[in-house]
Amino acid sequence: MRLRRPPPPAGGPRTPGPGPTGPRAGRPTLPAPPTELIDTPHGVRLEQLVTGVGDPVTVFAHGLAGDLSGTRPLGSAVAGRRVFFHFRGHGRSDAPPPPWTFADLAADLRAVADRAGATRALGVSMGAGALCRLLADDPGRFDRIVCYLPAPLDGVRPRAAEERLERLLAAVESGEAAAVAAAVEPDLPPSVRNTPAGWSFLRQRVEQLLNDRLAQQLETLWRNPAVADVGVLRAYRGKALVIGCVGDDLHPAAWAERLAGLLPGAALHVYDRPAVLWTHRRELRERISSFLNEE
Repeated sequence: MRLRRPPPPAGGPRTPGPGPTGPRAGRPTLPAPPTELIDTPHGVRLEQLVTGVGDPVTVFAHGLAGDLSGTRPLGSAVAGRRVFFHFRGHGRSDAPPPPWTFADLAADLRAVADRAGATRALGVSMGAGALCRLLADDPGRFDRIVCYLPAPLDGVRPRAAEERLERLLAAVESGEAAAVAAAVEPDLPPSVRNTPAGWSFLRQRVEQLLNDRLAQQLETLWRNPAVADVGVLRAYRGKALVIGCVGDDLHPAAWAERLAGLLPGAALHVYDRPAVLWTHRRELRERISSFLNEE
């Protein structure tokens, strides 16, 4: 078979055979930093990584099927201690029996934040939904929050989001690297695919998902709204930054705009194109750190 483009760097997927293959062993990915498993009051052990020193303490909550490596870039310039963790069913965290709700995710987030003494929080997509659920129950829990590409709070998701989860769970369940790579690759913007950066991301994600798996119980999460009465979010009195983008089928900008309207005095920034972490990484990092680093 003739390659349509130059072959990827060592360790990346190659397609000269009868069909696509997943990332070869090739050049190994960098070792992941050491994490720890912590006990929580609700009996679910969670995996966390703590970086930095001093105050303030900020906790970072990833999105659906995400991992620590997806939130760490968002906190790289944030002052103080930074606590990254895996929700139930992700990484090495426990996967208790279903069904799961956003109240369960909020309990995970609260347990990590309380243990670390966090006064600030950042949530990505599903993590932002869990953060909003926590604030609905305890409006004074955090002084500052960032909601990046927030998920819908009413429990109604685009069909594209449902299909993405179904495809990813099936691929992980199969244990086939090629299937996982095919399910993960659409998360990359077209400009990054078939580049060294894209292969590196794909290789890391495939290894992480095959090693740590992804709980099938996640399918039960979206049966109920994250926040039944979104009006309660108006009781929040801290500082909030909401970040959305135009053109993201999984995270419409309208969701970010609505959330910013619910949180009193929230600052809203909407990027003009999707894949912000790839296309505007430095600017995004500076925007988040400038907000969270304010006294």
